[in-house]
Amino acid sequence: MAMFIRRAALMLPKSRRLCSSSHDIESSINELNKEMEFVFGEAPPTSLTGSSESQPTSQGPEFKPVEKIDNESKLTHISSKGEAQMVDVSHKDISKRVAIASCKVILGKKVYDLVSANQVAKGDVLSVAKLAGISGAKHTSNLVPLCHNINLTHVRVDLRLNARDYCVEIEGEAASTGKTGVEMEAMTAVTVAGLTVYDMCKAASKDIQITDVRLEHKTGGKSGNWSREKQ
Repeated sequence: MAMFIRRAALMLPKSRRLCSSSHDIESSINELNKEMEFVFGEAPPTSLTGSSESQPTSQGPEFKPVEKIDNESKLTHISSKGEAQMVDVSHKDISKRVAIASCKVILGKKVYDLVSANQVAKGDVLSVAKLAGISGAKHTSNLVPLCHNINLTHVRVDLRLNARDYCVEIEGEAASTGKTGVEMEAMTAVTVAGLTVYDMCKAASKDIQITDVRLEHKTGGKSGNWSREKQ
């Protein structure tokens, strides 16, 4: 509306701008507004101040209250003060928990041929990486600060060569009967196994890549069973 007022005032002769009464000015504004409505199809408020509904408030925009976040979606390792914390699992039920994770180590043809022929200078790559993965699962709480130190009942690490992609596919499984899950143990197992493959082969190539470290399946606990959807 301020734009219309300024335009109306400027269109008046100088003498009228100085001497005219507020009634004359408002009458001129009303006439101009009718012309603007004809052009733009919208009529602004006819008073100098406008209606109370059109005036902005000092309170700013109205925000909808944030919905309460479901406990299952919260970051449990963050305290109410925003600080990192180790989750208290004392109230949780004991259940059998299993997790399976996987990753790939892309070698390239040259290194793949060396590994498949067991001709890497450091020795049997797959056997050493398998043992490293098992050891990594057992040391997860020492590597990841907020993980619980749990008693594993089973750890499995399998490595297989994929001639099509010139890579090593690694799968790790961890199991425990307790109050917290073993997802981190399974993912640590495959990650450490992958790093070991790299270490064993890095003299032959620095271009080796460890990719797709991810959880594939888990069972047990309050959240129940979960499996990654197959592509």
